[in-house]
Amino acid sequence: MVNQSANKSAVAADAGLAARPSLTLTRRLRARPEKVYAAWTEPENLARWFGPGQVKPGTTQAELDVRVGGRYRIKFTGTNGEYHEVGGVYREVVPNEKLVFSWAWHSTPERESEVTVSIKPDAGGTLLTFHHAQFVDETARDNHQRGWTEFLGNLEHFVDA
Repeated sequence: MVNQSANKSAVAADAGLAARPSLTLTRRLRARPEKVYAAWTEPENLARWFGPGQVKPGTTQAELDVRVGGRYRIKFTGTNGEYHEVGGVYREVVPNEKLVFSWAWHSTPERESEVTVSIKPDAGGTLLTFHHAQFVDETARDNHQRGWTEFLGNLEHFVDA
């Protein structure tokens, strides 16, 4: 009977996570999937496109251990001098196809969410599907949607160059 009760709790917890706000963005990129994957998984590439327009040039740093269970950390400073850091753990890694990782800002580590980046060949380029799930509330989702829309625009310029 205890196992059945624990299982019901796990199902309820999963249902609670599924009910939390999420966002999905897609981009058709002219670059091949290998180049798009490398933009997400090679620190020097990620540092060149990651961040909003208000990032102080040259301050973005990425530390990536791209393997299941590996950690990542991305740091940058805004033009206003404000320091930002985000990090997490890779949960799924399929080279040139998919990345799944946890996501938490250093300022709010208790607000962990999950990012899935799907990369598929598409007419000589790539269809990128970006899904960010398990936000604490709609405000967090909306703020991230604005940020990710800008970041993915940067990514598009970087890989299409």
